[in-house]
Amino acid sequence: MTSAALSDRLKLIVITDPELAYPRTVVEVARDALRAGARAIQLRDRSGACAELFTTARALLEHTHEVGALLFINDRVDVALAVGADGVHVGPDDIPVGAIRASVPSDFLIGTSTDDPSHAHMLASAGADYIGCGTVYETSSKPDAGCVIGPHGLERVATSVEIPVIGIGGISVERSAEVASTSAAGIAVMGAVMSAEDVGATVSRLLAPWVRTENR
Repeated sequence: MTSAALSDRLKLIVITDPELAYPRTVVEVARDALRAGARAIQLRDRSGACAELFTTARALLEHTHEVGALLFINDRVDVALAVGADGVHVGPDDIPVGAIRASVPSDFLIGTSTDDPSHAHMLASAGADYIGCGTVYETSSKPDAGCVIGPHGLERVATSVEIPVIGIGGISVERSAEVASTSAAGIAVMGAVMSAEDVGATVSRLLAPWVRTENR
């Protein structure tokens, strides 16, 4: 997949969280998000058993395949490969990007995280397909998210590499337009969608600034 084609799919990555989605399931929330235009889901559930993660991933794949969206599994390369997901998203404490790239099919997508331009360049060279960059704004969804870098910090990383860079951390409907004004390819959100009363309307509003940017 070309970088441009991937960027188009990554305008909005919806990151799952079972607690924020409750009393709905993450599959139900993700389904509504996909129907409203999201084209990437990242399955994240660090407390769930491996078998449960696999089952949820299979259910999500049915919905992503329907609309031509991507499914990433957070951290678990084994689950991503076993279920036939499109890729994985790994952090600094997970298996190194280069080691993953050497052991997966060529079309398997690898996302990773950094807020440092030189590290982003290193990760891209190692085989990362996209970078999740943040924390852009203060967030309560991920207590270990690190320092807030703001849109200017995101811009520095986005202009340092040729692969898509996705803003993450504290991004709300109101802040989506500000992130869209940077060189980032898209946004990744958890709480804004997982806890939304009207998932479809929220996704449409999150995506609106990116559609306007594309049409400029």
